[in-house]
Amino acid sequence: MPSLPTDDATLRTLEFDRVVAAVRSFALTPIGRTAVGRLAPKTDLAAVAETLRATTEIATYLDVSHPLPLEAPDDLEATISVLAIDGRPLDAVQLLGLARFLRSVTATAKAIRTAAGAADGPGRWPVLQAAADGLAEFDRETANIQRRITPEGEVADDATPRLAAIRQQLQRLRQRLRGTLESYLRGRETAKYLQEQVVTERAGRFVLLVRAEHRSAIPGIVHGSSGSGASLFLEPLSTVEINNEIVALEEEERQEVHRILLDLSNAFRTRPLELRRTLQSVAELDLMQARARFSRLIDGVEPKLSADLRIELPAARHPLLMPAVVDRAGTAAPAAASSVDAAEADSSREELAGSHEEPGRSDEEPSASREGPAAPGGPVPVDILLTPPTGALMVTGPNTGGKTVALKTAGLLALMAQAGLHVPAARGASLPVFRSLFADIGDEQSIANSLSTFSGHVAHIVAMDARLRTPALVLLDEVGAGTDPLEGGALGAAIVDHFRQRGALVLATTHDDMLKSYAATTEGVVGAGFGFDPETYAPTYRLTYGSPGRSLALEIATRLGVTRSIIEDARARRSAREAQLADHLAQVERDLAQVSKERDALAAERRVLEHEREQLAASALALKEREATARERLRSGVDAELRKARRDIDAIVGDLRKRSEALEKRVARKDRSAPPVSTGHTGALKKHAVDALDTIAGGSRVATSEPPPNAAPPVPGTRVQVAGLGLDGILATINGNDAEVEALGKRIHVRVRDLRPVGPAAAGSAARGAGSRSVSRGGVTVNVAEESAPPLELNLIGFRVDEALARVEKYVDRAMLHERRELRIVHGHGTGQLRRAIAEFLTDHPLVEKYSAAAPEHGGSGVTVIALKD
Repeated sequence: MPSLPTDDATLRTLEFDRVVAAVRSFALTPIGRTAVGRLAPKTDLAAVAETLRATTEIATYLDVSHPLPLEAPDDLEATISVLAIDGRPLDAVQLLGLARFLRSVTATAKAIRTAAGAADGPGRWPVLQAAADGLAEFDRETANIQRRITPEGEVADDATPRLAAIRQQLQRLRQRLRGTLESYLRGRETAKYLQEQVVTERAGRFVLLVRAEHRSAIPGIVHGSSGSGASLFLEPLSTVEINNEIVALEEEERQEVHRILLDLSNAFRTRPLELRRTLQSVAELDLMQARARFSRLIDGVEPKLSADLRIELPAARHPLLMPAVVDRAGTAAPAAASSVDAAEADSSREELAGSHEEPGRSDEEPSASREGPAAPGGPVPVDILLTPPTGALMVTGPNTGGKTVALKTAGLLALMAQAGLHVPAARGASLPVFRSLFADIGDEQSIANSLSTFSGHVAHIVAMDARLRTPALVLLDEVGAGTDPLEGGALGAAIVDHFRQRGALVLATTHDDMLKSYAATTEGVVGAGFGFDPETYAPTYRLTYGSPGRSLALEIATRLGVTRSIIEDARARRSAREAQLADHLAQVERDLAQVSKERDALAAERRVLEHEREQLAASALALKEREATARERLRSGVDAELRKARRDIDAIVGDLRKRSEALEKRVARKDRSAPPVSTGHTGALKKHAVDALDTIAGGSRVATSEPPPNAAPPVPGTRVQVAGLGLDGILATINGNDAEVEALGKRIHVRVRDLRPVGPAAAGSAARGAGSRSVSRGGVTVNVAEESAPPLELNLIGFRVDEALARVEKYVDRAMLHERRELRIVHGHGTGQLRRAIAEFLTDHPLVEKYSAAAPEHGGSGVTVIALKD
């Protein structure tokens, strides 16, 4: 994979290595840290896009799940190196560390597969799943290590039967030896010859500490003397044989331990490909999660990769101005610089990092190293925009105003994106994939190479031009500076044009008036200026496009304490044209500041209006849901009444049939010549009644249906139904889009579009009034009376719970239709069962606003008072 062509000076200037160090601090394993250390910007578009998507996926995973449970000892890489040497065992501590690492690998694979198997998991974590597929399980090997190696890093006594036997025999021999030696310590004839009453070890053998002058008092072998020569390390002859046996057994023990460790190590050597693939997958996983956690630290976003050389970095922030990033990146100093430009960069860095601090106030705040969005007090965001057909951006403005930091921010964020890192900017960020990136920032003078500041810059630009591959990004700080202003300005414009014509995007800073004019008059070049407070001349760090920024050299010199007479002399030396231009630019700055304030006020007002619009939309949705709920409850009530009516009809018809049969029998007994009564008449009655009820049911559904296409508009005097309310009435008047309907003894104001015709306004209908309606079919007429207003109080004392709840439901529905808002239900005290059932029913009722027990003087807990919703 080709890396981005650049030079060490550019990487050092943009401090990409410090960003890598911050990312590296998030790695969980040594091999992950090594992988992060190799992080470099790439130039392949597909590879960069894939890496950025992976970072986004892992960051999303970490937002909804736990961190990956990877862990490893610091010497993991040394452990892996030992495994590469046949016949060499790992020591017990290395085996324990390797086992712990491999168990964490298994736990990581399990966590990923569990997340992938969740309801929303399939297909959601493709990068993680692919990495998990490369993780082999070494459960048998790690279990074997855990069984044979103690947590303290020693080979367990029961690791093998042979080792257990050796150690048991050693223990017995050592006890026997110690007993023999202690007899010398306690013996009256021998104790007096000892320098100290101790048993010690010398050259792997247990000995006594005997005074040198009594060398021959105790027969034995001397294994050395003390530093002073006053004492001898003596092995009594009576213990020589025991010591010999111990030494031989200890050698057997060492050989058995070596064999066990080699056996445990060789278990991994039999699976080299799986182990290698697992290590590679772990390194990749660790690298990805480190990038993702760094993204969370800087509140980063995945930039869109533009194919049209478009740089859009809204609200971009320099990551190394964030205290939390600095903590993790270490205290490595930025690239050395001694020029005024570098001093400006450092000064603007400090001021940017402190946000908008008053002069003289410290902007340094303690910041704990943590993972999460950078704390307030970090860098001031700046919009960096360079969109086609623009190919160059010329940034101007006061010293310490943020120009150099903006340049470094653009370059560093481009490097980060091509290394697969999210960038600290607002959503909508977009960057090209550059094939080369160069920065000429800071002082390039060199005494050793006989280069002045100007010569150093020119030499660097020549080297950049030789290595340039497009698409490219070229960053030029104070282009053309360090020499005669007229020649330097001309040279700077020519350099910018040269790189533009070669297909590079150019970001440059300048104080030169010629270059400001060049940016304002050259197609494909845009100027932008950092602003300042027109009253205090303090920098605002806001970049305004299309407006050149003033350098404010005299104003800043005044703020820094330069003698007033020097400042006045300098003002007098300016030409009239320069003074006029400065005054003009100052007025432009004031106008822009006012426009900015008004824009901010409009934005705030727009946010308020948007919030109100969202609230209105939510209220409308809630009202619509309440209407639908009420309509559904009304429909359910009608359906229940119809089912009851059908059951009543069946019962009545059945009774009529029985009576008819009885009548026929009596008639047959009295007069067999009389014509029988036809039972078909009763069947016809039932059919007519059921048909009538079906017609009523169909009418009840009109409330929730849309009017038929091309339906004639209702006219006064016709019977209509109000959609959404389910109320029938007589249309009284129509006035434009509004209408009045007589229903329930009142006139209701509604919209014409909510009216549905339900039948002709016959004279008979008018005579019946709004209180009833009839349906005729097959000679049968069914009159349906509309329900009267509900009583003010519903008495349920003596009812069972199910009966009572049915009555409460009907009571609430009728009250809502008749616009009652306060109801009383009398249920008494009793066991409290009925009161609790009613309370539970009312809690979830969509029409009930609230309910409570009545006041003590009005029944207390024996009465429930209900307030219905408006």
